[in-house]
Amino acid sequence: MKKLLSLIMAGLATVLLVACGQSSSATNSDNWSNYEKNKSITIGFDNTFVPMGFEEKDGSYAGFDIDLANAVFAKYGITVKWQPIDWDMKESELNKGTIDLIWNGYSATDERREKVLFTDPYMKNEQVLVTKKSSGISTVDGMSGKSLGAQAGSSGYADFAANPAILKDKVANNEANQYQTFNEALIDLKNDRIDGLLIDRVYANYYLEKEGILNDYNVFSAGFETESFAVGARKADKTLVSKINQAFKDLYAEGKFQEISKKWFGDDVSTTEIR
Repeated sequence: MKKLLSLIMAGLATVLLVACGQSSSATNSDNWSNYEKNKSITIGFDNTFVPMGFEEKDGSYAGFDIDLANAVFAKYGITVKWQPIDWDMKESELNKGTIDLIWNGYSATDERREKVLFTDPYMKNEQVLVTKKSSGISTVDGMSGKSLGAQAGSSGYADFAANPAILKDKVANNEANQYQTFNEALIDLKNDRIDGLLIDRVYANYYLEKEGILNDYNVFSAGFETESFAVGARKADKTLVSKINQAFKDLYAEGKFQEISKKWFGDDVSTTEIR
């Protein structure tokens, strides 16, 4: 009986070692040939981040990044599987192999470059503060002693924490209330549970305009450096990043990038790197 039990345990250990080895291989190798062979790739995104990538009422996904990513991989005959994720855990999901890319208004920062391999930037962005006009707050200094909200794991919160003199030292308790989604933060702003919200300009403008309440809010620069959106891959996936970069340039040359851009923003939001 003991011998049988030992054999079973040894077999289980072998299976686990093989599985771990396969997982490690997938996350530490250049996987382009697998994406081509399987004709599939999984992209992680925050399904509340309008207008970049979000879930419609009917359960479908829409947004600028959704359209752009689908257009990129259509060039290679690859279908995108969209995987909603906890944005605060995005790099962990990527590096453990749950997803193959992070693509959803993902700002390319120095801190994130230590964890992922970025494509060329394809769009510029800025962190802004959103306040109610009725609050009388229209400058960063106006946030002194006031309550602030930000999305957990966002580049805005990272800027807030890394540059305390700009905003952190001013706000109440020198801290920001962290939310899992921007939607939750905006609800609290609407209901006066926070005085200001640190948010991506593209999200703020799109959401407030679509809701018909843009005129009720102030949207102004938070004082941090301008950011660029890029796609994040595992560091070993160099061919994948190269293929995405080439597709960006091809789509721009064909006018497809501009078509998608104007659909969502009414303008060409491309960077010089992809033109």
